[in-house]
Amino acid sequence: MYISASKISVLVLTAVLAVGCATQGDIDKVNMRLDATDQKADDAAKASASAMAAAQAAEASAAQAASAAERAANASEAANAKLDRMFKRSMMK
Repeated sequence: MYISASKISVLVLTAVLAVGCATQGDIDKVNMRLDATDQKADDAAKASASAMAAAQAAEASAAQAASAAERAANASEAANAKLDRMFKRSMMK
């Protein structure tokens, strides 16, 4: 009985060691994939920061354009009002 138990335990131990152990090559592959994933994440973060800066610049440009358009609209309204007054004066004479 002792011999069979020891044979079974040796077989089980061998199977566990053969199946459960990772080789250094497997670990290196996992590390390479992890490094590649980290690099992709860093690239994505940089692209995101660049896109955010571009969006902020576009927002500032849009605000300036809106301000310029508002000033032009106000100037146009003032010119129209002045022309209306001049037209009314000419019609009264």
